Amino acid sequence: MDSEYPVPDTTRPIVYVREVEAASLPEEVRAQLPGVSRLYAIHHEEGEQLALVTDRTMAFVMARQNDYDPVSVH
Repeated sequence: MDSEYPVPDTTRPIVYVREVEAASLPEEVRAQLPGVSRLYAIHHEEGEQLALVTDRTMAFVMARQNDYDPVSVH
């Protein structure tokens, strides 16, 4: 099995991690992110955005630290 994409532990809620272009975000968010062109959004399984981070690995770590099982969305 590819360790980068582990099978989720179904006992915890799943969250989805997806890449987001900074240009698609509201101006007030972009103003806080000078020089950042790409972020990673963490979404609850029902679609609610829970967090934005600048590093994909950090998105997975943050999800696990908050008792979620992250999966990548393309």
